Amino acid sequence: MARRKPTLTPEEARALHAEALVIDSQQPPITTGALFTPRMRALLQDYARLGRTRAEVQPVLEALVVRELRESAEARETYLDLWRRAGVTVACGTFSGPGPISQAFEQAVRRIAQAHAIVDILADDLLLVRTAADIERAHREGKHGIVIDFQDTLAFGDDLDRIDLFHNLGLRMVQLTYNLQNLVGDGCTERYQGGLTTFGIEVVRRLNELRILVDISHCSEQVGWDALAVSTQPVVVSHSAARALSGHPRAKSDELARAVAERGGYFGVVVVPGFISSQPHATLDDFVRHVEHLVDICGIDHVGIGTDKMGPPSSRTGSLIEYPPEMPAALPGAFDWTGFRLVEHRLTPEYRLEGYETFADWPNLTVALAQAGFTEEELRKLLGLNFLRVFREVVG
Repeated sequence: MARRKPTLTPEEARALHAEALVIDSQQPPITTGALFTPRMRALLQDYARLGRTRAEVQPVLEALVVRELRESAEARETYLDLWRRAGVTVACGTFSGPGPISQAFEQAVRRIAQAHAIVDILADDLLLVRTAADIERAHREGKHGIVIDFQDTLAFGDDLDRIDLFHNLGLRMVQLTYNLQNLVGDGCTERYQGGLTTFGIEVVRRLNELRILVDISHCSEQVGWDALAVSTQPVVVSHSAARALSGHPRAKSDELARAVAERGGYFGVVVVPGFISSQPHATLDDFVRHVEHLVDICGIDHVGIGTDKMGPPSSRTGSLIEYPPEMPAALPGAFDWTGFRLVEHRLTPEYRLEGYETFADWPNLTVALAQAGFTEEELRKLLGLNFLRVFREVVG
């Protein structure tokens, strides 16, 4: 779309952001990486001295987040202040993602239980989103909401009834694959780019029955097309970018993005620098270009924001947790289940995004979009109303 004159000043855009319904349709570590206290830092240093890996310490850190929020008023204020500075009403957090298949079920149950504990501890300010009415309530009451989502289907194993189990625990959005192949289909960085398996078709059908959003963000293009063909409900891309602009395999083709919109779906744009720009130094203009392009392709009613970014690049994790540099990600020779190849996929430290370092910088996105000429009505749609629409239609 052609650039238009700004309709709001930066101050007016920030004021709009402060009172609008704002939904981050993918903020993975909203309960596991949005707090980093001195006690957590000391724990990491102790584990580093023992030669332990980040993978080994992760469950201990996640449990410590809950203890910190339960025992420390300072930790509670720090966590809630991050939400307030971001001005985000609702964030979709990831509670199951890539990793060893043998650990996926236990990890998902543990992380969801911890999320419930955090919501209980912060009940005056935080709620678990199960329906669209919960999103509206959070906005109306000045609270914050968390949507439980999965960024892989590994936790289901080969048991469709586990989808029911996780739905009962609050699961409301499921990405069919991460980057690699699973029982459902192929991911976007897998060697071969096949579509849904026969089992994957049944998974989509069960997700439809339970009114859980089907997400194709990390999936191969063919899995995306197959999901659109099988699903009786709109399909979402919670967090991605336009491949026509960045050429990144994590991005989506214009044809698939258009098809998602034509079937009533939603496309959230990321702020991960290497995904939106082929140059190491990305700016908010790169983010805006993707939004503008996808609005041209999908229409203003089908685009939003799924940042996929909590913390600074120095964390190496996308969260606010800063691991000691001497602490390895995993044991030597361990297989990397993320499926990312850091240099090839532009995830090395030199890829930075000017204007968005942490979740607290979220209002800068609204200002950048306002400066690009999006009107107040358009901004409200991009910030949250578009995701709310599809969430209401699918989840209820």
